[in-house]
Amino acid sequence: MTELIWQKSSFSEAGGANCLYVAATPTGTVHLRESDTPDAVLTTTPATLAALIRTLARTPHVRVT
Repeated sequence: MTELIWQKSSFSEAGGANCLYVAATPTGTVHLRESDTPDAVLTTTPATLAALIRTLARTPHVRVT
């Protein structure tokens, strides 16, 4: 199994709290986790993640920058 290389989101807080991390595998799978619960990993595809981000960006009460 390939070891994941996690990258912290540029929108995470500077102090280390409320951080979102993302990692991708050579097969294209995308993994997401929060700093609060690093053992809970969400696995998805780039297309599904892109669809989620587009949906959130269109939702008035959600701010995606």
